[in-house]
Amino acid sequence: MEHAHNLYKKDVDFAALALQSRDFAKYLKPNNQLDFTDPAAVRQLTTTLLQQDFHLKVEIPEDRLCPPFYKDVSDAQIRLNYILWLQALIDSTAGGLSEGYDRDREVVGLDIGTGCIGIYPLLGCTTRPGWKFVATDIDPDNLRTSQHNVTLNNLDSRIRIINSDPDGPLFPLEKLGHETLDFTMCNPPFYTSRNELIECAKQKKRPPFSACTGAEVEMVTHGGEVDFVRKMIDESLHLRGRIQWYTSMLGKLSSISVLVETLVKHGNHNFAVTEFEQGSKTKRWALAWSWGDRRPTMDVARGIPSLPKSLFPFPADYTFTLPADTSIDASSVILNKELASLPWYWSWDQHSSAGTGFASENVWSRQARRKMKLAGDKNAVKLKEIPDKVALGVRVYLRLTQGDKPEEQKVQTLVRWAQGTDTVLFESFCGMVKRKMEAR
Repeated sequence: MEHAHNLYKKDVDFAALALQSRDFAKYLKPNNQLDFTDPAAVRQLTTTLLQQDFHLKVEIPEDRLCPPFYKDVSDAQIRLNYILWLQALIDSTAGGLSEGYDRDREVVGLDIGTGCIGIYPLLGCTTRPGWKFVATDIDPDNLRTSQHNVTLNNLDSRIRIINSDPDGPLFPLEKLGHETLDFTMCNPPFYTSRNELIECAKQKKRPPFSACTGAEVEMVTHGGEVDFVRKMIDESLHLRGRIQWYTSMLGKLSSISVLVETLVKHGNHNFAVTEFEQGSKTKRWALAWSWGDRRPTMDVARGIPSLPKSLFPFPADYTFTLPADTSIDASSVILNKELASLPWYWSWDQHSSAGTGFASENVWSRQARRKMKLAGDKNAVKLKEIPDKVALGVRVYLRLTQGDKPEEQKVQTLVRWAQGTDTVLFESFCGMVKRKMEAR
């Protein structure tokens, strides 16, 4: 459902929406405006837009957190953005280095604390036909109403709602009936106590722009979101690669800094951070980490403009530009000839001027070449298949870019790090490619 990326970028036309939905029209004022302090109006807007834009039927209890689907009202669009970011994260890592892998393949995720609607599994399954979810919650009412919404949309075969033990693990894979998962997602309660919730409300310069109908179980947890995600990190230390990506949304930018430092302390350097901003009134952040070696693309992994550079994951892209008199065809020949001569797996697509390479060790350095020469080139054989143990996986692109003058174009080389854990190895490879291309 590609159109999901473009939803709600413009204000919703309430008058047009009222013509399509009698239920929504009941709440529209004569000036075609909506009273966002009215919980009933907010719930109806949410249910109407979910029906119109996603063909989802939902029933929202009056005493539970309602994610209104409207720009600048609350974080419902941000919830959709979370799903879309997750899809980009999975696409850029689970598919390996293939540009056209099947996005409709089966992917199984866990939604921790699914709430009263089951909004994440519903959106995930609607926007990706191959996705399935296991959703947990500790609140009996949330379990009942979210299950009702799943059944209402005929998604029982793709979404399972399971009761979670508040004192048990957050990732009870055995109980869930899964040996592995592709991802987990979570929107943990922001506040450490009811008092903190009240104090934060008092500090706001103006009343909330839209009605908040959240129950305390959905907004408060011991230690707040930082302690909650720290527990996730602790559990991930034991599960490791059984879950490819552990993720969580966060309500405070300060939490990102604390949690990234926690990950690095535990030796994790494969993580991603991003910011979800909807209009000027709502902003959230998200953190993902993996104990595997698949590296997400830069746009997915480094999406918080205000974050200090020291808290970003290592850059997965390395680019350099060749002189203006260089043609892309000539550059393609040089690049492919050089990389095809190495004893690794290399595949080149002349049409797209892009290649994919996998190496089990450093085979390009002067030391590695001398070693192979002394061995009589017995090891200098190009691999026909991707090695079982990959030390470095890259995709190398050549593309035209604007030069210094309006009529001038230059050839840019992009090396994208897609697999591996050794930053020094990646930098070594990038340096070799740059030297070879510039020495043409």
